Amino acid sequence: RCSYLGTAFKWGMALYVGDYVILLDIWLKITEAICFVFSKVLDSCYVLIVFIQIGEYIMIRRRRLRATENLRALVRETSVSVSDLIYPLFVIEGNDIKNPIDSMPGIYQYSLDRIDEELDRIREAGVKGVLLFGIPAHKDECGTEAYNEHGIIQEAIRYIKKVFPELVVIADICLCEYTSHGHCGLIKDGIILNDETLPLLAKTAVTCAQAGADMVAPSNMMDGHIAAIREALDEAGCKMTPIMAYSAKMASGYYGPFRDAAHSAPGFGDRKTYQMDYHNPREAMRDIQDDIDEGADIIIIKPALAFLDILKTASWETDMPLCAYNVSGEYSMVKAAAANGWIDEKKIVMENMIGMKRAGAQMIITYHALDVAKWLREE
Repeated sequence: RCSYLGTAFKWGMALYVGDYVILLDIWLKITEAICFVFSKVLDSCYVLIVFIQIGEYIMIRRRRLRATENLRALVRETSVSVSDLIYPLFVIEGNDIKNPIDSMPGIYQYSLDRIDEELDRIREAGVKGVLLFGIPAHKDECGTEAYNEHGIIQEAIRYIKKVFPELVVIADICLCEYTSHGHCGLIKDGIILNDETLPLLAKTAVTCAQAGADMVAPSNMMDGHIAAIREALDEAGCKMTPIMAYSAKMASGYYGPFRDAAHSAPGFGDRKTYQMDYHNPREAMRDIQDDIDEGADIIIIKPALAFLDILKTASWETDMPLCAYNVSGEYSMVKAAAANGWIDEKKIVMENMIGMKRAGAQMIITYHALDVAKWLREE
């Protein structure tokens, strides 16, 4: 049968008159009419419509602006700079310790008497911020070292702010590194207690702020934790301490290497009853809005690469500063592939950085920070 091609020809013609272009939409109607007539008159044929071009055809050459590196740089829409980067740092209680983390090549646990080595690298790289994780010598059911005024994280903050005062020091606020069971809250009969955990998290945040932390970053995912911490900070006279909230922290398989580094793997079960179900993007938006309403100043999406859709949606739905956490598993996969010669590490890392920025991140927490800073200087 003759094909009715009317709906297929969604074409218009253009007439160029001086500097103006007149779109002749009437051609669409003419095309449909011709096709309809032919389909009725002819019993079996294929209809070929030949359009006569009016005016000169203009070739669109996108490649003009891709011809040289400098041209590409001039029209580049997204970039990453060293000021976007935050470097995670693991501080362990003890003396003369520099422990390599086997699952995270190039990353170490440092005792305070060895941390200057890493601070020198950070200063040289020009990285402006660090996210601190403490690893205590003693753990218990209640995670008491997390909120000890002279605990490892509090002492690390004091020391770093003394020797490197311009560095932005962000304190991770959670109990998992400090509890003997490895969970982020108190436990009773195998259940993670929400409301009973909130005062301990608030106390941890206050002790870190009073030690000199520029910002606190609650990562525990207890309901109401941002409000509890904001209220406690304000009451302690720390009204100007910002909260960087892990608002969309997924129950992810990408955290494995971090748990080696922070000695924070759960002793039983998993964290799916408090970390987010990664199947639910709308729930992520609700969690983000809850934290904003409770007083969060910056929003973290974690992990980053598998959740760029969450990051992009958040950039559309809120004007709050957004941070992507390029987590340990993402880091280790790149390192492993590069070590085997399967990928170009620099190219892959920089594409990942741009992907996170393009999705809406204003800042990126990444274990690649020092390498990225070096590569940016080399450009």
